[in-house]
Amino acid sequence: MSVSDHYQAVVIGSGQAGTPLCQALANAGWRTALVERAHVGGTCVNEGCTPTKTMVASGRVAYLARRGADYGVPTGSITVDMRRVRERKRAIVATFRNGSQTRIEKTPNLDLLFGEASFTGPRSVQVRLQDGSQRTLTADKFFINAGCRASVPALEGLQSAAYLDSTSIMELDAVPEHLLVIGGGYVGLEFGQLFRRFGSRVTIAQRAAQLLGGEDADVAAEVLAILEQDGIDVLLNAKVQRVAKEGPQIKLAVAAGGESESRTISGSHVLVATGRVPNSDALNIAAAGIAADRGGFIQVNPKLETNVAGIYALGDIKGGPAFTHISYDDFRIIRTNLIEKGSASTDGRLVPYTVFIDPQLSRVGLSEQEAHTQNRKIRVAKMPMTRVARAKEVDETRGFMKAIVDGDTGQILGAAVLGLEGGEVMSMIQLAMMGKLPYAVLHDAVFAHPNLSEALNNLFLEENFVC
Repeated sequence: MSVSDHYQAVVIGSGQAGTPLCQALANAGWRTALVERAHVGGTCVNEGCTPTKTMVASGRVAYLARRGADYGVPTGSITVDMRRVRERKRAIVATFRNGSQTRIEKTPNLDLLFGEASFTGPRSVQVRLQDGSQRTLTADKFFINAGCRASVPALEGLQSAAYLDSTSIMELDAVPEHLLVIGGGYVGLEFGQLFRRFGSRVTIAQRAAQLLGGEDADVAAEVLAILEQDGIDVLLNAKVQRVAKEGPQIKLAVAAGGESESRTISGSHVLVATGRVPNSDALNIAAAGIAADRGGFIQVNPKLETNVAGIYALGDIKGGPAFTHISYDDFRIIRTNLIEKGSASTDGRLVPYTVFIDPQLSRVGLSEQEAHTQNRKIRVAKMPMTRVARAKEVDETRGFMKAIVDGDTGQILGAAVLGLEGGEVMSMIQLAMMGKLPYAVLHDAVFAHPNLSEALNNLFLEENFVC
């Protein structure tokens, strides 16, 4: 039986845009419904940032414990209790998720519906609730924040190989003997290094000529060196041709490094980390006339409006940078425009991000390659972490800092920090960029010694400008 109800706003998906948006709309007096398929909080809270960074913290403890003797604190043999790691991860996720759900349920004018939404027209969706019943919701405006899921490549034998993705790998109750990772992007590298620290042997097969395809070549090369130093085997130009499960072993046929013939790599587990696809295919967006690109990402303008009046898309499902902070900023744009009657857009938005390998890789603004592609006149400042006092004191000197500077104005156009607490250092550079401060201000600033921030004095020394 289908029950029809009308709302001023229907939000589909409770990710990092949908959750604050539904509350803001309801608090502004809009009668609002939030439709969530599984868990409040979206990918970030349930399968992404929160659980993975919780586990990364456990991995770093294991790493430092094994290095105890380097600091004069011998620890003996180190083992990892994956059940306890998983329990800690689950508890933190539950705290975040339940807190958000409680706040939503206590918000006046806001109805939370758990079910699958599917458009039946430009002003209506049918929701199949978890109890099997259906409701038809009509609305003046729809906001789609339904996110993405792990993509599954069309590899021969993969479906019968009991493969892992970025969600299921976090539910393991024992450390894999040998983890095979298909894909050398952010997800593959974070999990690869994490499980190496837990004690697994790890092999990463990356189809491209370098890891992290969106990064400068020198950054990717340094990341490769760090992973290999950690004992991870990395295969570049590696095309996985097929997968086979033989007893307890999983075998990959891989043609690597330009080889014409494949070789076989055997492991106990395989993680597929080959990107993500949007969940638009489950929403029947064609019934509403919503345009999407060939990959299924919903197309929007800088104000996050789709081609259908009154329908908006936020977060990962619209394509572009797939980061929690971008999704949250999408919410702020909608709030500004619809509730506060302002005029916000994505134009000129800086996109900072951190890859939580260790040391962290953080970036903001233009890369060196992007600047060259745009025919910019630039100067590049680069300094190894071995010249950073704080990094030396804690014996974490891997990586480097790099900044792209406008050759005429001295404005900082972008930066990459691969090093100890790289995300925090990058954020300081981002603040300078937001304030349009020339690099000389950071060069001359008085930072507290021996914080990592004082490395910005030396990064911008004339001798560190490599071009």
